[in-house]
Amino acid sequence: MADSPPRPIPPYVDIRRSKRRKRTVSAYRDGERVVVLMPDRLSAAEEARWVETMLARLEKQRGRSRVSDEKLLARAHELACRHLPEVPEPASVRWVSNQNRRWGSCTPADRSIRLSTRLQSMPAWVVDYVLVHELAHLIEPTHNASFWALVHRYPKAERAEGYLEGVSAASSLNLEDF
Repeated sequence: MADSPPRPIPPYVDIRRSKRRKRTVSAYRDGERVVVLMPDRLSAAEEARWVETMLARLEKQRGRSRVSDEKLLARAHELACRHLPEVPEPASVRWVSNQNRRWGSCTPADRSIRLSTRLQSMPAWVVDYVLVHELAHLIEPTHNASFWALVHRYPKAERAEGYLEGVSAASSLNLEDF
């Protein structure tokens, strides 16, 4: 029995082929896009099969790691109690998919916090850091010394800042240059 023809590759998928990559195929989310890294030598049919496989893996991973908005609000409350007891309670904390340049945002006037869905695949301590950062804006709206003193009450602040800087730097690399 012949294999069925591969499905067309969705337009939100970026395929990056590399002559240096010999066997492995990997994929990651970059905002609303999916980047699939693969060896240059694969045929079009193999490429399409790998894209389908990697999209299924990412979707399965997303299903396991997706934290609801309600759980996110509860986590923000827990972090505020632990690290920023003077912070007013946020009115809402939710995931948003339209933040491609920021990890999170806060509107102090209505006490709403939004986190980028790009954070969903990151370690919990990184998400916690972004929550603490946005909670601190409920007390201090600007990035002044008082604000950073509040943020750095979170014990893994420096580590999370480094992690996010690394992710940001890696996303701007052109992998064909390697």
